[in-house]
Amino acid sequence: MEAPSPARISNSTKATTHLEPTLFQKITTFLSQWGIETHGISPIAKEGRVDNRLYQMFFVWFSANFNILTFGTGSAGPAFFGLGLRDTLIILVIVDAISCIIPAIFGIFGPKLGTRAMVQARFSWGYYGALIPSILNVLSTQGFVILNCIIGGQTLAGVSHHLNATLGIVIISVISMVVCFFGYKVVHWYESVAWTPNVVAFITILAIGGKHLQSSEIPTPPPPSASTVISFATFIASSVISWCTMVPDYGVYHNAKASSVRIFVYTYLGFFMASITGHMLGAAFAAASPAVPSWSDGFGNGNNVGGLFAAILLPVGGFGKFLLVLVALSVPAACAPTMYTFGTSFMAIAPIFAKVPRYLFIIVSEAILVPVAIVGATRFYTVLVNILSVIGYWSIVFSGIILTEHFVFRRHKFSNYHTEDWDNAKLLPTGFAAVFAFFGAFGIIVPSMSQTWYIGPIANAGTGDIGIITGFIVAIGLYILLRGIELWVFPGGKGATGVFNTTRMQDIGLSEIDSEGKVGTLET
Repeated sequence: MEAPSPARISNSTKATTHLEPTLFQKITTFLSQWGIETHGISPIAKEGRVDNRLYQMFFVWFSANFNILTFGTGSAGPAFFGLGLRDTLIILVIVDAISCIIPAIFGIFGPKLGTRAMVQARFSWGYYGALIPSILNVLSTQGFVILNCIIGGQTLAGVSHHLNATLGIVIISVISMVVCFFGYKVVHWYESVAWTPNVVAFITILAIGGKHLQSSEIPTPPPPSASTVISFATFIASSVISWCTMVPDYGVYHNAKASSVRIFVYTYLGFFMASITGHMLGAAFAAASPAVPSWSDGFGNGNNVGGLFAAILLPVGGFGKFLLVLVALSVPAACAPTMYTFGTSFMAIAPIFAKVPRYLFIIVSEAILVPVAIVGATRFYTVLVNILSVIGYWSIVFSGIILTEHFVFRRHKFSNYHTEDWDNAKLLPTGFAAVFAFFGAFGIIVPSMSQTWYIGPIANAGTGDIGIITGFIVAIGLYILLRGIELWVFPGGKGATGVFNTTRMQDIGLSEIDSEGKVGTLET
């Protein structure tokens, strides 16, 4: 049976204009008049993808990553994994340089296809199989927002004894909700300026605390084991790669004719410049904190990154508190795009959710994150490592499947995606290849995991947490095999790509097919 189409529902609504608009329709119409985005998850037509401001692809990811959460992620090297500063910095350079490639590639899909990440997933996962990454992305984006609100709340609490982390979390979450509520254009505008206070703050902490970052003053821990190095490296990689499930959402209105190389470079530089700077600063100050009593007290046994930041800025008095407020209030730069994708991913789960206005999902996200963040704030590093690592496991498998579909089966040709079929289960792949590859990959990820709550036998043998490495390799290998079988079983119908789909070829007037059910090209 063909899946119900939101587009068709919309058409049928137009055909019965005598019906009284619902309350949601009235509210949505009113909000759209005030410039609030009300578009759902249907692909943006090519004529709607005309925004030439490709530099926004840099700023949206630079702002989202150049913040105190990235500072906190880097600080986990010395504070949580027990690594020395030198080892931590070497790992960060290598891992950030490689990991940023994956979300940068996903950045190309937004302008070229006009599809949200979870809608694009249907072109490999199928209509029903795509429910899996959509549900996981809802949970993952909510986890990201919780982490950001925790660290933003802790930072704001460092301004005054009259503030605590709970009140700070509420303030940060409300600002994030307001920015996200207005939608795509406001998120991009906000991201274009949100990075500035963090640049000033990071330069200031270097000027104030730089004298304590000399190697002679930083404690030197014992040489790390290989498993510790690998676990930290995969933790950092997870924090970067997991953005790939969101990146396409923020390019769907940009110029479809833009150079793929330019889009990639803007996106890559946004991720890399922000990540490497924030990670290294966090690692350096965390490593030096035991030698500076005020920093150590502010750090609170490694569980209060905001307190560490406040302690570093303490010598400059009121100006330091002012910067601390700006740093905390810039945390929504990471929360807003994440919360936005929470809504679009929820809408992709089922047609009934696609009919619910996006702004309602923002309110749902807000209601969930505040109580959970308040509870999680007491054990920040445990929450941080657990959430980012678990997100990394599934997102690396997701990226492996999506990229294999694109480069191997669709031959890196965007013309082989027929985005008008986004809600037609008959013209999309069956999804069995992606689903089985996904679960097959977890067959190797689970024994390769190393978390505080579980250590698999492979990781326990001394490898450390190599789950994202083994999962990525196995996912690609399984998907190539299973997708080939899928295309062999369904050579001209369900499950076929744009290259092999005979139903689609008939639609566009191509009927000559060779003995293997193939034609040379479907370039248009």
